[in-house]
Amino acid sequence: MTSWIHASVMLAALTGTPTIAAQTAPPDGAHDFDWELGAWSTQVRVRAPLSTAEDWTEFRGTSVVRPLGQGRANVVELSVASGDRRIEGVSLRLYNPRTRQWSLNFANLKNGLLTTPVYGGYKDGKGVFHGQDTVDDRVVWVRFEISVISPTSARFEQAYSADGGRSWIVNWVATDTRAS
Repeated sequence: MTSWIHASVMLAALTGTPTIAAQTAPPDGAHDFDWELGAWSTQVRVRAPLSTAEDWTEFRGTSVVRPLGQGRANVVELSVASGDRRIEGVSLRLYNPRTRQWSLNFANLKNGLLTTPVYGGYKDGKGVFHGQDTVDDRVVWVRFEISVISPTSARFEQAYSADGGRSWIVNWVATDTRAS
């Protein structure tokens, strides 16, 4: 909580007036992902984390997003393929009303492992989520962004940073188009 909010709360307690924070509180983000519910055609370009090689592999398939917990959570089922290679996974997204943040938790169905979650939310029509991960036994930062959102499409990008967030290397770019 920023200091101006603390000052506003103290002033409100002394004067009996509503706080500035209450007057300007951001909207509840519990339904930030409602736009994504349904079936999508998915195109993914992926390469190894922290790789600067130009070797990207392209996958095509589907994503299906379903609501859970009266909209305060959702699950994404991803299934994409490139030749005989497949990426299949489940992403559980959970909303924390206290922090007004989402956690994005991805499980790879190939190995049954759950990745470290990223945390964040939406601002100005863009979702930005950060966390830590491990690449080759090294702790690194990970950023996941959702942008170019429309009723019929969206872009998802994941990047890693080995230098504390000064520079980022993108390793995952997905474009979803609403299935008819």
